[in-house]
Amino acid sequence: EVQLVESGGGLVQAGGSLRLSCAASGFTFDDYAIGWFRQAPGKEREGVSCISRSDGSTYYADSVKGRFTISSDNAKNTVYLQMNRLKPEDTDVYYCAAGPAQAMAVMIEEVFPDWGQGTQVTVSS
Repeated sequence: EVQLVESGGGLVQAGGSLRLSCAASGFTFDDYAIGWFRQAPGKEREGVSCISRSDGSTYYADSVKGRFTISSDNAKNTVYLQMNRLKPEDTDVYYCAAGPAQAMAVMIEEVFPDWGQGTQVTVSS
């Protein structure tokens, strides 16, 4: 059974930084991707970033390019999302999700079968 546990959310002022972590376990194959999504109340879940475990390729939404960096420590089975120059509009619940490597090509929640519980990120103005 795949398990994903996020940590690192919190409250930060605009312009500040946070690093989210996603500890993954239970995979029986190596060719998968870990993505970060975010969702505000009443809104659709948005794909933010993703990384392929097999080749390290990455994806970023236009809204976070140049500010967020995704990385993976395969020895620890942990994926990180470094978020810099945070804006109030980055305030959301952030979820990590796991899916097949091909899921990164579409970045919609329907192709990621496994999800963490979410962590709140709040950016004050």
